[in-house]
Amino acid sequence: MGERLSAAGHDVYHPTLDGCAERGQALRPGITLDTHGKEIADFLFFWDLNDVVLVGTSSGGMVIARAAELARDRIQRLVFIDALCPIPGETTSQINGRPPRNSDELAYGLPPDQIQEHAFAGVPSPLREWAIARYTRHPSAPTEAPVDLRAFWSQSWQVDVLNSTQSPNPPEVHQRRTAEELGGTYQEIDAGHYPMLSHPDAIADYLLAMAAGRERSRSGGLGQSPSSKETPGAERSRSGGLGQSPSSNEVVV
Repeated sequence: MGERLSAAGHDVYHPTLDGCAERGQALRPGITLDTHGKEIADFLFFWDLNDVVLVGTSSGGMVIARAAELARDRIQRLVFIDALCPIPGETTSQINGRPPRNSDELAYGLPPDQIQEHAFAGVPSPLREWAIARYTRHPSAPTEAPVDLRAFWSQSWQVDVLNSTQSPNPPEVHQRRTAEELGGTYQEIDAGHYPMLSHPDAIADYLLAMAAGRERSRSGGLGQSPSSKETPGAERSRSGGLGQSPSSNEVVV
């Protein structure tokens, strides 16, 4: 997916958050939504990225919202792909209708004996096996604590929301609220919670259509767009994509 975006003239960035994936050995107390958001804001600063399109999936939606608060002048638009975007005081457990997790646990995730059966459901083989081999638990605090995104919700943003209809969480009503409250576009894709893995071409086309400034419906399915498909990646255009700026960037969290 990132290769598709790069081939179209964009630079793609996909930073790993503290305590996740290859940085899992750094899991510790003190990793929060604020620290994750600052990481991404610092990434934009040190790489000197401007006119950025931040793309967040799942709990990455919360992270890009916090990062946007901290790096307002560098953000062009925000894309939420099957992602969370809580209002101030809201928690992930409230949004997804489940009991709060044990606050004493540093990370959450599937028990080891359930990973093979349940992780990355809907992703085809052999990519699913590749992803399972890289499965790690996620720091708990960034998603379990009530959020304080008042600065985010008090500002105007260019926003796009893409809901994966095969995934029950985050609920459709939550994702529609994100689009409606922020005055953004809303579309759906017939995919599970990992469309960047299961439908990489669809996500790539979706992002490239946005980059080209194609008209997108405020309500509708991804298939209704002239060129809509998927991808997880971040990009930066040296030739004026992703809006009309001379240098646009896309970061997928």
